Amino acid sequence: MSVQTETGSKLQRILRRKHWLIAVAVLLMLILITVIAIIMAKPDTQHAEVFDGLPHAYSYLEAESSGKVQLHMMSLAPEDIVLRPAGAPLRQIAAYGINGGFFYGTDLLSIAIMNDNPSGGARGAYGSGWFNAKYARGTMVWDGASGKLSVQVVSSGEELEVSDRSNYWAQGGISMNLQHEELWVLSAAAEHLPNADEQRMRSGLVYDSAGKLWLIVTPTLSTAEEFRTAVLQHVPGEGREGIFLDGDGSSQMNADEAVLTGDSRPVVQMIAVAGGK
Repeated sequence: MSVQTETGSKLQRILRRKHWLIAVAVLLMLILITVIAIIMAKPDTQHAEVFDGLPHAYSYLEAESSGKVQLHMMSLAPEDIVLRPAGAPLRQIAAYGINGGFFYGTDLLSIAIMNDNPSGGARGAYGSGWFNAKYARGTMVWDGASGKLSVQVVSSGEELEVSDRSNYWAQGGISMNLQHEELWVLSAAAEHLPNADEQRMRSGLVYDSAGKLWLIVTPTLSTAEEFRTAVLQHVPGEGREGIFLDGDGSSQMNADEAVLTGDSRPVVQMIAVAGGK
């Protein structure tokens, strides 16, 4: 074999090997693209398992304020609310709704009462949801007998003013004073709103004069003032009033339209849409 022929054969082998490597690389790339496409197209089966078949007794609205605070809102009738224990990240709870009031460990530090029964234990027991711990704080009250919503600043369930103790719910938080611009900063300070001036995820509960209730969560890091301003800009209705709920990583929402997980921490109590499991 001549030197020229041998050189040509080597060159052909190199070219064949190069073509083979290119073909393998292209094949691997096609496989990778196909796998990624399958994963991206795969439905959220866990979401379907958790929420499939639950009553959809709410309407959903999403908005963004001029300050770039994104609001996720669920509106419903107050009689469709259930204040219930959670004990886990809301993502794991088979119910629509949002996080409730403040807590420490497994103890509720905010009122969470339905028909005179706290959601976390016995009446009068610490951490049961019968008290707003340490301070009188803004508490949203649904008086089922009179059909009225209000925000009452109280320390315990005994202080709640309702028509019928067997037909009401009360959810503790911090007063927003949406009708009193001149009062809200002072009242929030008096009620010891945590981390008011820090950039945190936040949540709230708002009603209007027509009796519609709004469950609100923002994943946007914002101050209390920025969140309250966004609420004033985008929650519909006249005569609105409301309360701040727990915030930061506890700001969580389960809805068909959006699942907001906060930092996935366990939440002690939930404001749920009736019909959950």
